[in-house]
Amino acid sequence: MADAKLWAPRAWIAGRWQDAVLLSVDGSGHWREITSGVDTLQPDTTVLPGPVLPGIVNAHSHAFQRAFAGLSERRDNDADDFWSWRDRMYGVALRITPQQLRAVAAQLYVELLRGGYTQVCEFHYLQHAEDGRPYGDPAALSWAMADAAANAGIGLTVLPVLYERAGFTRPALRDDQRRFAGSVALVQKIVQAVGDARRPLVNAGVAIHSLRAASRASIIELMQCVGHDAVPVHIHIAEQTGEVDDCVAATGARPIEWLCRELRPDTRWQLVHATHATQAEIDAVATSGAGIVICPSTEANLGDGLTDVPRWLARGVPIALGSDSQVSRCWPAELRLLEYGQRLVRRKRNVAAAPKQGQPATAAHLFDTVLAGDGRTAGLTRWGLVPGARADALVLDLRASGLLGVPPLHALDALVFATDAPAFREVYVGGRRVITEGRHMEEAAISERFSEVMVELWGGSNGV
Repeated sequence: MADAKLWAPRAWIAGRWQDAVLLSVDGSGHWREITSGVDTLQPDTTVLPGPVLPGIVNAHSHAFQRAFAGLSERRDNDADDFWSWRDRMYGVALRITPQQLRAVAAQLYVELLRGGYTQVCEFHYLQHAEDGRPYGDPAALSWAMADAAANAGIGLTVLPVLYERAGFTRPALRDDQRRFAGSVALVQKIVQAVGDARRPLVNAGVAIHSLRAASRASIIELMQCVGHDAVPVHIHIAEQTGEVDDCVAATGARPIEWLCRELRPDTRWQLVHATHATQAEIDAVATSGAGIVICPSTEANLGDGLTDVPRWLARGVPIALGSDSQVSRCWPAELRLLEYGQRLVRRKRNVAAAPKQGQPATAAHLFDTVLAGDGRTAGLTRWGLVPGARADALVLDLRASGLLGVPPLHALDALVFATDAPAFREVYVGGRRVITEGRHMEEAAISERFSEVMVELWGGSNGV
């Protein structure tokens, strides 16, 4: 692509709004230079129609679950929890084809762009054919998601998952988990294939499904294969109290406690959920340098519980956001729920604000915390509105009801706490505009194909 110049009336830089900002994009789609206070524009400069925020990384996604969102919100028995939800979710996992996955993922990725995400990390454990047999190409389902990401124009980090057993005391997978089997060798093959393909905006890391689903020996083998490469390493951890109890029974330690003691995670590691964490465990993660990924809408939907956000913030642990099961696909809504959960349990307001650190605004403190750790969750060395980072940008729509008439200083506050729907007028990824007037150019065709797939998956039935 050719060099380009974008000008914004305001942009969020270094933790505050700055005025009259010129953003120069180089030929590789990265920020060359960002300068505030520029009032005189050259003729070839594109004037953006609103204030600019950096894009956000969706650090935890299961794309195929977009086909299940909204289909589990009723119960026929006395109780419903994460584990019963999981058994029903397997219904779509067991029958979605690569072609259907591509259509579902494309719909999701357009929605994520509209919701302010410009990079998505796919925690990818759906690996094999419907009968559990390997595809001829081990990366077949990875390519389905990569094709969908290219169609949408979003960045993608593929995280093939080590997944080898059904539980601490169950050395094999259940039959309804047959598509998930992921050995160290398979993970390596997919990572290698994605790297060799050199697709634009696509890279790879590795993932471990959970401590219950992978042995200590296999996790160590995987990390030996990774070596010292600066690739992201993601793991589900301590999402459910039942998971914590099982880990204590099997190992004598809580999941995060065991992970930090036995595997010594470093700055490459992302602990997904980390819902049930003691103060000692939070301190151990902080010492390790690892980050956590919180998925507020999914954790609420599944009844997981609430993690100790103030403690994580106080210890300076990087926090990223994930859409996980896709019941919400908009990061302002995730930040709002993250804060509201803390308000409800503590009966206080503005829990995440940090006035003693010079940041009295809750939304700004949460946003900057997420932004600071976003790049490494996806294996990207730079992220945000800084030179050298990919040229991703979100242009706010000041005509949106939640932002209309709001004083400029409070725009981020209003976006998170007073706006009911995505309020991004334009979205740029790698210097290329992919959302215009809140819509994607391919939105109609992508939505039509998604609707067809939903009929293929669920038509003629009551769903699950």
